[in-house]
Amino acid sequence: MIYEKKKILITVKAYPVPSISYGETVCCAGVDLAYSDWIRLWPVPFRDLEPAKQFKKYDVIEVDCGKARADKRPESYKINPDSIKILQSISTENKWRSRKGIVLSPPLKSQCLLEFESIEKDTSLGLIKPEKISFSFKKRPRSSPEERRACYAQYGLFIEKKDPVEEISYMFYFKFCCAAKPDCPGHKLPILDWEIGQAYRRFRLTSKDEEELLRKIEIKWLEISDSSKKDVFFYIGNQLRFRDQFAVLGVFWPPL
Repeated sequence: MIYEKKKILITVKAYPVPSISYGETVCCAGVDLAYSDWIRLWPVPFRDLEPAKQFKKYDVIEVDCGKARADKRPESYKINPDSIKILQSISTENKWRSRKGIVLSPPLKSQCLLEFESIEKDTSLGLIKPEKISFSFKKRPRSSPEERRACYAQYGLFIEKKDPVEEISYMFYFKFCCAAKPDCPGHKLPILDWEIGQAYRRFRLTSKDEEELLRKIEIKWLEISDSSKKDVFFYIGNQLRFRDQFAVLGVFWPPL
């Protein structure tokens, strides 16, 4: 694989997923600063990175990237994890001015357009403007504990042993329409952001029962996506195997 060095503003970190082929990995995405284009980085062995390389959202990193051979989506790249350098963190000062200057530089899409372009051009990442936003959740089918443990056992000889990442018991969804598109039929997409998984684990410690826990998450994500107070955008991406299945990878919510 031919690598090139890229500087990327990280805007998306999905919740970790274990697999037999790669162990535990995280799908990350952001803006390629040289081209103002969206870029996907996968697989990222995030919890196996040394602390100095464990970047946060809205960090600018420098990393050696190579075009993914098994993934023909134009935004998809593999990385050399050992090459990661964290250059700076982009702050929220001046009403998120610096973040907005980068995040809003690629062309803004609609979900309707992304779904069309995923067929015509293999487009798989984008930033959209939603409206009429609502939130819901449903119980997630439990995966096999034996299969999850097997994903970690494969790598015990080469990588420091760690506990399997917790499987979140619920799937969370945003329902919305594309802004300024009267003929939009509406969309309901799962939320795959790492932050909502961490919120589930954190709120559980201060909730008397599951109903209170879920209500806290709903209140928090409706607050984040409140377009009466914030300039709300969704980071959107699709799946490699199922190009027609998109998800909300995160929320960009600078103040109005």
